[in-house]
Amino acid sequence: MENTKTDGQGGSVPPLLHVQGLERNKADARAAGAARRALLRARAGGRLPLGLPACFKARRGVVVAGYWPLRQEIDVLPLLTRLRGRGCRIALPVVPGPRRPLTFRTWRAGTKLETGPFGTRHPGGGAAAVVPDLVLVPLLAFDRTGFRLGYGGGYYDRTLALLRKKRSRIVAFGVAYAGQEVAAVPRDRFDQPLDGILTERGFIKARRGR
Repeated sequence: MENTKTDGQGGSVPPLLHVQGLERNKADARAAGAARRALLRARAGGRLPLGLPACFKARRGVVVAGYWPLRQEIDVLPLLTRLRGRGCRIALPVVPGPRRPLTFRTWRAGTKLETGPFGTRHPGGGAAAVVPDLVLVPLLAFDRTGFRLGYGGGYYDRTLALLRKKRSRIVAFGVAYAGQEVAAVPRDRFDQPLDGILTERGFIKARRGR
């Protein structure tokens, strides 16, 4: 079954597929999701005003982990800069190796970055390692229960599972265009749900238990 939506501007966007066979379903959905996001980004001119919802208190000393935008990922750097101005500590993820959880190092504008796997960018080893209170997560698609479709490496799922095991109050928000929403993301028992999604149309709180 296909789920075809408009982009909110009267145009259609590529559908995401929902078929039986989890791995094939995810692969098809990733390809469609990447094309969909690229189209939405082109139509938005790459701009996406973001702000945190009132349910998350961006207090001084709170650690917010963002990401260095790659491919067609939404640029969260302006949001991170604003949060740092409010006293938050900002971090970027480090990919330590295949099938391992991400780690996080402190970052500020002007920090020299190193290149990691898959073209990721992160602060060097001299930056302090931190444990985030909030993790901002890029994605290809999301649904209202808070599940996301990522790139297939499982890095954020492993990371959130570990963080939630150590700290029950960890918060994870996806970052997406509203048009990346689908009826249901194909998932398995290893996929970690998000607490909500930041979009250009506002914050979507995840509906758990559905």
